[in-house]
Amino acid sequence: MTDIVIDWVAHLALASPTKTATIDLASGRRQNYAEMHDRVGRIAHFLRNAGVEKGDRVGLIALNSSDVLDIIFAPWRIGAVHLALNFRLTPPELAFILGDADPKLVIADQVFSELVEALQGQTPGVRWVETDGLGGETEFESAISELDSVEKIVPMVPADQAMLMYSSGTTGRPKGVVLTHGNIIAAVINEAINFEADRNTVSYAVMPLFHIGAMMGFSVPAMFFGGTAVIERAFEPEAMLNAITSKELGVTHFLGLPAIYGALAMLPDWKTADFSRIIIAAGGAEPMPEPLLKAWYEHGVPIVEVYGMTEVCGLACSLLREDIPEKIGSAGKAAMFIDMKIMKSEVEEAAPGEQGEIWMRGSNVTPGYWQRPEANEEAFVGDWLRSGDIGRKDEEGYIYIDDRIKDMYISGGEYVYPAEVENVLYMLPQIAEVAVVGLPDPKWGEIGCAVVVLKEGEQLDLETMLEHCSGHLARYKHPGRLEIQTELPRNATGKVLKYKIRENLE
Repeated sequence: MTDIVIDWVAHLALASPTKTATIDLASGRRQNYAEMHDRVGRIAHFLRNAGVEKGDRVGLIALNSSDVLDIIFAPWRIGAVHLALNFRLTPPELAFILGDADPKLVIADQVFSELVEALQGQTPGVRWVETDGLGGETEFESAISELDSVEKIVPMVPADQAMLMYSSGTTGRPKGVVLTHGNIIAAVINEAINFEADRNTVSYAVMPLFHIGAMMGFSVPAMFFGGTAVIERAFEPEAMLNAITSKELGVTHFLGLPAIYGALAMLPDWKTADFSRIIIAAGGAEPMPEPLLKAWYEHGVPIVEVYGMTEVCGLACSLLREDIPEKIGSAGKAAMFIDMKIMKSEVEEAAPGEQGEIWMRGSNVTPGYWQRPEANEEAFVGDWLRSGDIGRKDEEGYIYIDDRIKDMYISGGEYVYPAEVENVLYMLPQIAEVAVVGLPDPKWGEIGCAVVVLKEGEQLDLETMLEHCSGHLARYKHPGRLEIQTELPRNATGKVLKYKIRENLE
């Protein structure tokens, strides 16, 4: 790989100026690479005028649109960092992230005006700029329309930071994952190899682009290959089915959750839909049920399962199309720029078929967490990143994901860390002890269950608990079930045994 950072959009504006770069389905806007290069440059000029300098963070709170890609690439042109913000979080959650990341400026979709108003009082040092993601008349569009385009990228090296993405921590506080330009290039090349992506790629994004999964599967990579990124505002089953089977759009690559694939398969038109143009249909964020995988395979669409995390810029390993159906249930082999091993302990590697923790190292692995030396010390052993996930590797090198060491669970594709939820529930005066665990759910994959020991003489119901959570936690983090018990199971040292709780509840 190169020892300098290349401006992908500028290169493609020179190499393929009239090639369609992005298609925004909500607004109907299309832009070719020459137009994208100009727009990215004008946004970069706006950021520079706002005082953004090399290394500064530029935040974005927005629904999906082609603007998201423009606003990812614009800070890079002046050496700044894209700060992806989850609009599903509550004001206190986002206020903590903004205080930790200290962005110079945040661009916010006007549909989140109430959220922004709540945050402005808590983030006095942040400048806010309103947009609508649809090309309408806003402060943002008015400002960039009057500016010249910044044509050249500032000098950078692959080790320079490109993105900052927050994932919740087991202590209840989010951690900023640093991703460098080198991490992103390695991840993109991994995807080109595993997912057969090239300049003919037409990606389709329906999952929120503040997630590493949606961003890297496959919208940002399409901009590297010189392909086309089709962006959907939000998920609606019929609209998605029409888009991915549209002859005009010609979608070749997309990523979905099990819930998305399940919803599509329930549509009457699914059985007769033409999926012949699809090269890769990827399944990520949570394990895919085998009956669903087999149903799509029998319908002519092999879903390739992907394992990854924000810390590895999305992709660690995946199945290849030729692995299906023989290896359904596996997450495939390690990608080219990453090593993966299964560790029985901190010093002993597991034998084939034995379970252990998945460790990873490589060019696409984060150099560490933003301003969190204690988190880095806990997560890394030398240059190996401890995933916190339990897996095993067979004799052929195929990896199987079995469980999670950490108590995190995945609800509707969103990661939920019980410690964060427990910290909020402990604010309730009725609660003496609480443990939150994830339980299987047919709709969301998993839901949280709060197992509570009440103080003497107190009462608590689910409605009261959820009302309390609504002011502190994003909705997807709310427990869907409440169980009142007299005590929590513990081991000899007093540690709560969450596996025992799950066994008793399932």
